[in-house]
Amino acid sequence: MFRAPAAPSARTAVSQVTLTEVSKRYGPHLVLDRVSCTVRPGEKVGIIGDNGSGKSTLLRLLSGALRPDNGEVRVIAPGGKGHLAPTLDLPDTARVGDAVDLALAELRSLEQRLRAAGAALGGADPAAYDRYAALSAQFDARGGYDADRRVEVALRHLGDPAGLDRTRRLGTLSGGQRSRLALAATLASAPELLLLDEPTNDLDDQAVAWLEERLRAHRGTLVAVTHDRTFLARVTDTILEVDHSTRSVRRYGDGYAGYLTAKAAERARQRQEYEDWRTEVARQSRLADSHVGRLGAIPRKGPRAFSGAGAFRARSRAHGAMSRIRNARERVQRLTENPVSAPAEPLRFSADIEGSADRAVDVADLRVPGRLGLDALHVPAGGRLLVTGPNGAGKSTLLHVLAGEVTPEPGATVRRPARVGLLRQVAAAASPEEENRPLRSALGEDRADALLTLGLFREADLARPVRDLSTGQRRRLELARLVTGGHDLLLLDEPTNHLSPSLVEELQAALTSYEGTLVVVTHDRRLRSAFPGPVLELAAAR
Repeated sequence: MFRAPAAPSARTAVSQVTLTEVSKRYGPHLVLDRVSCTVRPGEKVGIIGDNGSGKSTLLRLLSGALRPDNGEVRVIAPGGKGHLAPTLDLPDTARVGDAVDLALAELRSLEQRLRAAGAALGGADPAAYDRYAALSAQFDARGGYDADRRVEVALRHLGDPAGLDRTRRLGTLSGGQRSRLALAATLASAPELLLLDEPTNDLDDQAVAWLEERLRAHRGTLVAVTHDRTFLARVTDTILEVDHSTRSVRRYGDGYAGYLTAKAAERARQRQEYEDWRTEVARQSRLADSHVGRLGAIPRKGPRAFSGAGAFRARSRAHGAMSRIRNARERVQRLTENPVSAPAEPLRFSADIEGSADRAVDVADLRVPGRLGLDALHVPAGGRLLVTGPNGAGKSTLLHVLAGEVTPEPGATVRRPARVGLLRQVAAAASPEEENRPLRSALGEDRADALLTLGLFREADLARPVRDLSTGQRRRLELARLVTGGHDLLLLDEPTNHLSPSLVEELQAALTSYEGTLVVVTHDRRLRSAFPGPVLELAAAR
């Protein structure tokens, strides 16, 4: 059966996505707790939160790859659904064509049913023609005849202009090629409901721009897990935030801008509620104290035979003053037993502004064989430098040289401040002893309580061993160590990795007010576009 290729026809989204009291745990670890939310037909939803908060779990529940422990997940997508997982669920021995077939499985099945229905048209059953017409309409609506060609088109736009040989083993592909292949095939399946997990990973700016335009034009429903704030701002109209501490999901409207506005309003409201609570505690305490003073001035009850009138009448010490004292004290007790939590303090990085001359960075004749070559570099005291370049260009190596962790070849000159803070792209491996330490000990007893005011961790987190921390919480631990120490030079390697967008916004604001010298390596487009300093672009190492 041959038909000319056709693009997927426009259709109105009718998908229904609802979670009701859904809970999910892995062993003893509760990830989602009685979550209820709805995605409306045609919405473009961004799921955000720290790494390890349950974002991918939520997406897998929607895809049907996971079942909830409790509650109900209801997903109805007559036009099909496509799920981009973080990794291809295929062995290295599988071929590119197998990955394409996996992503196009719904279309492949629909095509087989269409062929079977076509073969049954020879009989006299009128219902057979209706079944064939219905299947044909579904297949046409998703551009089934053109799906394989769309895979190749998407691959070209995503950064693989030559395409990929369908017989090639997956084990011979780079991680980026595998990611782009899975994304291209998922888009080519043209489902009504798209479920995408970190779709902008391994894409350059040009490929991301094409993807954003492609998803904005999608007439169905989109649900995407992402840390990419620019993607959220350009594509989504609704935000679902997964809160690691409460294991809940909260919905925000009006896209990423609406989310930021709502979060700012939440902080302002929390600040006001806290100030109102403090004011009321102080007021009731003053009332109780003032009534005690007034009570002391009331004369004691006179002898039984004494009687008086007017201003000279004796009064009982249990008169109205006692009642007012008791009421005020009870009110203070209720307030202190139900305190309003203080809002998190903004993140701040500190530097020694007195020794400004010692905060400059100077590099000359720097060579690290096979990894980095740099003739000269100067960053003035309090200056900013953004380091860019392709993977393997030596960006992380430069930061490690500046931190004193990598020694260059003899003849190099590296001058840097004495107090240097490095946020690694990948945290250094911890010893078994460190992994078993409680978080409070890992942070330092003298710092842990102060860090609670920043909102990076909760009181309950401090007793947990480091080994139980999620990837996002480990990133917070590294960030916490930088915040609590004074550093005249900050070296940040992909600082936005594994953090929720709300925390990244705080981090970016903290860097703006930092008075020390700053060198940053980042793929975050929002951070790069707002970066106030010069850019050093490293070429690929030879």
